[in-house]
Amino acid sequence: MQPGCIGFFIKFAFMKSSADILDRKNVKPTPNRLLVLDALLRAASPMSLADLETDIDTMDRSSIFRTLAVFVSHDIAHSIDDGSGSVKYEVCHGEDHCTVDDMHVHFYCESCHRTVCFEDIHIPAVPLPEDYTPRSVTYIVKGICPACARSKG
Repeated sequence: MQPGCIGFFIKFAFMKSSADILDRKNVKPTPNRLLVLDALLRAASPMSLADLETDIDTMDRSSIFRTLAVFVSHDIAHSIDDGSGSVKYEVCHGEDHCTVDDMHVHFYCESCHRTVCFEDIHIPAVPLPEDYTPRSVTYIVKGICPACARSKG
């Protein structure tokens, strides 16, 4: 299987429906929330607000953004700032909370501007001074993906 989030998402999607995921997180499964979560679960890589807007043509941008805010606040999804200027979103791996242990490395292709998940490569532990509690970590590797390297080679 190619590196990426798709393996986890397919496995997670078959284990539970979008409504089950929302219910587990105590979030009411409204039609808009189900549409956004379904899109995130289907995605082969993290999605930006613009990606979701293109994918879900029955919802406006502000409704998608509000839904994403609910998902982030309830640990259904987390945001990734990959340095592209467009925040990306993906479903949290943890059953209950998005934790630093659930986070993984992402690769941002500087040519095609795609962000790819490496779910099997966990973010290295960062020993913080006492009294500091990490809530999230973003670990982005930037470069050229294999497809872009082949097309230029």
